[in-house]
Amino acid sequence: MLIATPFFKQFTRQQICDTSTHTEALFALSCGSRAEVDEMVAKAIAGGGKHAMPAQDHGFMYGWSFHDLDGHHREPMWMDPAAAQG
Repeated sequence: MLIATPFFKQFTRQQICDTSTHTEALFALSCGSRAEVDEMVAKAIAGGGKHAMPAQDHGFMYGWSFHDLDGHHREPMWMDPAAAQG
């Protein structure tokens, strides 16, 4: 559920963080391929998002991150299924 900040404040006693200056969480999103990671980041940037960190290629795992329009840190990533099995 996506809700606006004033209504969201009814669900917590803590302060709502300013995502333009603070990171509240990093949301990792599993993708089916490296190309899917690149495509998601490209669409996010084209839609007004901002790059967060450079792409990280570890061979068996690949990820790239961006900040969405609300400042949330999102990291699409792909892991080779064979590597995940050990």
